Amino acid sequence: MVVVDKHSLANIAAIKSTHVAFELTADFDRHVLHGFVEITATVVAATTEFVLDTRALYIQKATIDGEHVLTTQVEDAVFGTALHLPLPESVRAVNSTFKARIYYETTPDTTAIQWLPKEQTADKTHPYLFTQSEAVHARALFPCQDVPSITTVFTAAITVPSWATCLMSAVASADPAPHASKPVTTFYYEQNVAVPSYLIALVVGRLDSREIGPRSRVWSEPSQVDAVAYEFAQTEDFLKNAETIMGQAYVWGRYDLVSLPPSFPFGGMENPCLTFATPTLIAGDRSLADVIAHEIAHSWTGNLITNETWEHFWLNEGWTMWLQRKIMAKIYTELHFDFDAILGWTALQSSVDAYGAAHEFTKLVPTLDGCDPDDAFSSVPYEKGFNFLYYLSKLV
Repeated sequence: MVVVDKHSLANIAAIKSTHVAFELTADFDRHVLHGFVEITATVVAATTEFVLDTRALYIQKATIDGEHVLTTQVEDAVFGTALHLPLPESVRAVNSTFKARIYYETTPDTTAIQWLPKEQTADKTHPYLFTQSEAVHARALFPCQDVPSITTVFTAAITVPSWATCLMSAVASADPAPHASKPVTTFYYEQNVAVPSYLIALVVGRLDSREIGPRSRVWSEPSQVDAVAYEFAQTEDFLKNAETIMGQAYVWGRYDLVSLPPSFPFGGMENPCLTFATPTLIAGDRSLADVIAHEIAHSWTGNLITNETWEHFWLNEGWTMWLQRKIMAKIYTELHFDFDAILGWTALQSSVDAYGAAHEFTKLVPTLDGCDPDDAFSSVPYEKGFNFLYYLSKLV
């Protein structure tokens, strides 16, 4: 079945990306990432071009299998800019495979990257950057097929200032390599489990870390790291309980966490191998650790199996709320599952009241024609999705 994604300008019915390779440098003076991305792709329906999603990117040049191609760009009022790459005759047929390399820079208008001055960090000694690509902001990080229905493996070589550490939603593939004559270091990563574009993430900052389990390490600014390690010490228990409930081992290798600066605007983000967490979770008594259970749950529900389009976002979050509550019930008791579900129902009611009961965004599967998926974000897909699954569980 051909997937129709209302939030992409890419020709996803004709071409499927399979591998992405990054070679980028973080320039903190200019607030840009620059370098290239190389996309390996396969033609699945005969076509004359490869169309990619972009937003606020400066495209310098592009090649297909090493040959220069002329690009054209077509802007859309909501979803960014379509980047058109003409395909050589030799790779237009079905089952043809090719490599498209695009040299580019991000721009200060990117919606995917936050460049923080040192004053916006906890330690206030060095600047910081982090990315946030869900739902449709990966196109502002790199040219891509920015849809959840297409997944790729990826590799990356990211060069950063020598004072900084680079982390990604992947595992390290080699030791960091300091440059012989410049004050920079290159970090190497690979992700061998295919992920959608919105789960490709990056953090660069002055960071310290602590091991908290056999497959987990926490990262944060140095002044916060011990408190973060204490707060998230239950991580391995959460992972083991999730594996038991799902009947499947955790497949991602590492489960690390990074506590971001106070300006991080979300509770958590389930980037594979590296959960992003707000420092507001550091309560000192582990009382907010269920957020980490939620992000761990996404390792199965959302990251391994992802909603096909953003109109079905409840499939990611409804299942994840169910698994989160099952994990926490194993840590505490089954009563915890029920009590947290009651709190979730209250949050759902608040969202419905705020929208109005007849509003499109209160539907389990809303129609999002011409609408940025971010505009529909609320507790509805989380808690309405959970309650639908809870209802089904009582029928079987």
